[in-house]
Amino acid sequence: MKRLLWIALAALLASLPLWQIGDYYVNLASQILIAALFALSLNLLVGYAGLTSLGHAGYLGLSAYVSGWLMLNLQWGHLPAALAALAATTLMAALFGLIALRASGLSFLMITLALGQILWGVAYRWASVTGGDNGLSGLTRPSPFGLDLGDASLFYWFTLAVFALIWGVAAVWVRSPFGATIRGTKDQPRRMSALGYNVWLIRWITFIVSGFLGAVAGLMYVYYQQFISPHSLSLANSAEMLLMVIAGGAGTLAGPVVGAALVVLLKNVASAYVDRWIMLLGFVFLFIVLFVPSGIVPGLAKAWARLRRAGPAEGASTIEPKLAKEAS
Repeated sequence: MKRLLWIALAALLASLPLWQIGDYYVNLASQILIAALFALSLNLLVGYAGLTSLGHAGYLGLSAYVSGWLMLNLQWGHLPAALAALAATTLMAALFGLIALRASGLSFLMITLALGQILWGVAYRWASVTGGDNGLSGLTRPSPFGLDLGDASLFYWFTLAVFALIWGVAAVWVRSPFGATIRGTKDQPRRMSALGYNVWLIRWITFIVSGFLGAVAGLMYVYYQQFISPHSLSLANSAEMLLMVIAGGAGTLAGPVVGAALVVLLKNVASAYVDRWIMLLGFVFLFIVLFVPSGIVPGLAKAWARLRRAGPAEGASTIEPKLAKEAS
């Protein structure tokens, strides 16, 4: 049943543009996939390593800025610009990891916040390179195999393919023996250290991989928007992505996707009908924290498990009296 549900979901996503629902909703689906990709990268830190970050938007923005600047000013093609952006952002994540992982808990949170604000300040003040408030505009989308990604449907399929690839790699990685050590450093860091594991190195590698995936999300973001501004590196953007992870369910593969869909739909659909949609978003998260504190996906999984356990028990309670009567 679970395998059939996954196949049905994959078919549903792949056929979405064929439903003639209009470019608006196809573009909305692309936004959800890009947000889910970014939330997935943050989930590696928050959900699996137990390291809450408030500066993760810096990797998205840095990747987008490097790629956009190389294409606009040096006339680089999309592929070399993308590779350079991924390399630069990954190196920055490695450097930031060396600084941030000197602490843990609230101190780690504050260090990541400070590092993210540094990147935001550079993007805001270095106007000769980043464009300042005006950002970088006039960017174009790539054309892989001659396909025009300016078409909403083709760009959606391209985004879906990238998301499926990254999601599959992340699923294999977190379920591997190394993924088990990541969860071990979250739950029992002292015991892991006593067993001979280098806890700091495991966390640093996870930090770098998380930054790399954030860079991939940044490329998809700038390809979709064809514009980049300092807002993409802001604290508000980092906090929004953190809310996606927490609402959907940290430490699960489906949680960031569900959280991203929830936030993007509230921002784009609910805001068309409700003026104070941010207040509505607050009430939704308050409901999640009060009634499903572990997140939507873990909450639904627990409810389904309770229903499955209750089913046979109820059946047994109705059968046992009948058997006793027949025996008598």
